[in-house]
Amino acid sequence: MYYPDEIVEQVRASNDIVDVVGQYVKLKKQGANYFGLCPFHNEKSPSFSVSPSKQIFYCFGCGAGGNVITFLMKYENYSFQEALKALAERGGVALPQMEYSAQMRAQIERRNQLFAVNKEAATYYYHLLRSPRGAAGMRYLTERKLTPQTMSHFGLGYADGSNSDLVRYLRGKGFADDVILESGVAAHDEKRGLHDKFWNRVIYPIMDVENRVIGFGGRVMGDGKPKYLNSPETPIFDKGRNLYGLNFARRSRKNQFILCEGYMDVISMHQAGFTQAVASLGTSFTTGQAQILKRYAKDIILSYDSDEAGVKAALRNNQVLRQAGLRARVLNLKPHKDPDEFIKAEGAEAFQQRLDEAENVFFFELRQAEKRYHMQDPSEKTDFCREAARMLGQFPDEMERENYLRTVAQQYFIDEEALRRMVGAYAQVEDGLGDIPIPDRPAPAGRTAKSAPDADVSLPSQRYLLTWLADEPELIPQVARYLTPADFSEGVCRIAAERFWASPGTASEPAQIIGLFTEEAEQQEAAALFHAELTLPNGREEREKALRDIVYAVKKGSVEREEKAEAGSPDALKNIIRNKKSLENLRKVHFSVRGA
Repeated sequence: MYYPDEIVEQVRASNDIVDVVGQYVKLKKQGANYFGLCPFHNEKSPSFSVSPSKQIFYCFGCGAGGNVITFLMKYENYSFQEALKALAERGGVALPQMEYSAQMRAQIERRNQLFAVNKEAATYYYHLLRSPRGAAGMRYLTERKLTPQTMSHFGLGYADGSNSDLVRYLRGKGFADDVILESGVAAHDEKRGLHDKFWNRVIYPIMDVENRVIGFGGRVMGDGKPKYLNSPETPIFDKGRNLYGLNFARRSRKNQFILCEGYMDVISMHQAGFTQAVASLGTSFTTGQAQILKRYAKDIILSYDSDEAGVKAALRNNQVLRQAGLRARVLNLKPHKDPDEFIKAEGAEAFQQRLDEAENVFFFELRQAEKRYHMQDPSEKTDFCREAARMLGQFPDEMERENYLRTVAQQYFIDEEALRRMVGAYAQVEDGLGDIPIPDRPAPAGRTAKSAPDADVSLPSQRYLLTWLADEPELIPQVARYLTPADFSEGVCRIAAERFWASPGTASEPAQIIGLFTEEAEQQEAAALFHAELTLPNGREEREKALRDIVYAVKKGSVEREEKAEAGSPDALKNIIRNKKSLENLRKVHFSVRGA
């Protein structure tokens, strides 16, 4: 839902950033600001600063920065709407509600009922596990070396299914049979009527990112079939759009996620401290799940069983990850079968070492391909080279492809130029022709490589000036006589200048300006701009000269950009003469500033 700017600003202003950040980071006051260890990267000396006057945070170590909304989005991995809702509740601000049709209201009410049924079912299973009737389930989980804390953390439970006790329990809570059936915790047939779906199983509640129970997985005790039974899809449970453990993993603040196969793998890894582990939900990994992961991390470590089925799953899922623009590596668990077994046998430190050594997925795929050829046979090695060339041709980025090509040539003792020619025949372009080998295929018409823009040499002066004006807004009316927002480079600097110039002489709160940007990189740039500590001359005359020199540098940069853009036009010479005169006059301007 879209919220008006004034509502967003009201929510932001209702939440003091020091109070909010202080709930997550231990802060200590130093001068005008508060400092602590950055929650977004590992450090031993505090470089994370929070400014109560500017209502922004900035890390001098990793560059993370923004306002209170940005912080919650980054720390909790919230979307903008989620962060705004959380802060609105905290600050006592009522967000506007959408007007729904009668049909939409009925759908929302139905979904709320399904959430309520699942919550009550999870509570029932939870307590049953910890009762005498749950002894078999507790024995199984204890033998798997799970601690009571871990069992509680994941809400693990047990279903004995005797006499459809859960159905009776839910009816006693006032839920109608059709809602109980639609929730997926019950089934129906002519002989038994409405009855419990899960029985004689350890229960793993499945939660969405808002910690709401949306479904269940059940592991049978003994040799019954199927070994794992999951809830069916419902209006609140889409298996292809959720991941087990994501509600916890999204807060791990790690630079990668671990994608594994089952519930126990996730739970074991979390118990061992690897809280970035998630798993798909009894189905093949989907594009929808890859897009969810992309929201939280760019690097994915594939952790699957070390048998043939695990290898096939890793190869298949890598294709899905690659299409979503995610980078993947493959975890080597040998001689153990799965992460749970590995951690129990060798411990967390050894597992971390395997994570650090996880293999680039391209070379993992290449090793699997190599197994299909007798590399001592020249003809088969040639066939392998063709397959390697086809795989290399899938890299759209020329530099990345070249880097991989050189490594492959060295690793497999292949003539580099011969391999390069072969790759050229397979190289894919974005024209829908896929792997069709067409040597020296031209790029599609109308598509040209983007050249990097020339660096703006006046950017440091622009940033310095804006930082100064943020600290001393009374200078804005003087500076505005000689500069306009158009004299600043497009992006953060120009938008900040536009806000300053819109209310000359009035302090524009940096946190409010940061809120104008939607991209994280822009928010960090703005936070760095307003969090910078200026080193200004002490004397009044020296400060006045410094301000004149900075304004001159900004104007000179603007003039140079304009002249470059107008080169060759009929008025170019006339404008050059006019601009030169303007710059000469600016050298004589007197600014009035306050002393140190």
